[in-house]
Amino acid sequence: MATSTPRTTGASRSDLITDAALALLAERGMRGLTHRAVDERAGLPQGSTSNHARTRQALLEATVRRLAEREAQVLAPGELPMPGDAPIDRAETEAGATDGAGGKATGQAGDGLDAVVGGLALALHRYLTRHPELLICRYELALEATRRPELREFFDTMGRQFRDPLVALMTAAGSAEPDRHALSLVAWCEGLMFSCAAGSYHRSVPTEEELRTGFTELLCGMLGR
Repeated sequence: MATSTPRTTGASRSDLITDAALALLAERGMRGLTHRAVDERAGLPQGSTSNHARTRQALLEATVRRLAEREAQVLAPGELPMPGDAPIDRAETEAGATDGAGGKATGQAGDGLDAVVGGLALALHRYLTRHPELLICRYELALEATRRPELREFFDTMGRQFRDPLVALMTAAGSAEPDRHALSLVAWCEGLMFSCAAGSYHRSVPTEEELRTGFTELLCGMLGR
């Protein structure tokens, strides 16, 4: 018997439908995503999903849009790393490279970059530990986009809302090649997410502190700090 998606107080019908679509993707894969199955999962009358998204392409686009919204909600506004957090000068970094007794510091990248590292580590750890089903949905939709050019364009457009802020962060951090460095950062995150969601590290999700260390090493290496 199909289970229904609990109705969230105040949720719009659009959100009910697309949240049900995401749940189906995570549980059954792309083949399990049909208009009828979404109706059943959302607990809505038959035909409700077709009225909202008449074609499969429209349903996929609505689901991609909802996935982007859900991913953007992983961090609260006050937790998001902002470009203004990133700038630090080399003198600050070098000063932070030794402790008060002249010894080596324990991996601190400086107050500015450390705020960015903290925000990125928090977001990635929270995503991996609280929302692993969204990662499965992301991969299902990404693979489908390789077979549907019309979905590929839409999927890429949605992805730019995450890529562009990373480019801005790298620019503010002093990167001479912010686009390339943002790509490296995305590739590192994507590789880690896949390994933890579907790869050989699915039982070994890094701690938030381990992610902080990884981001510090990556960013300081790219920025020459």
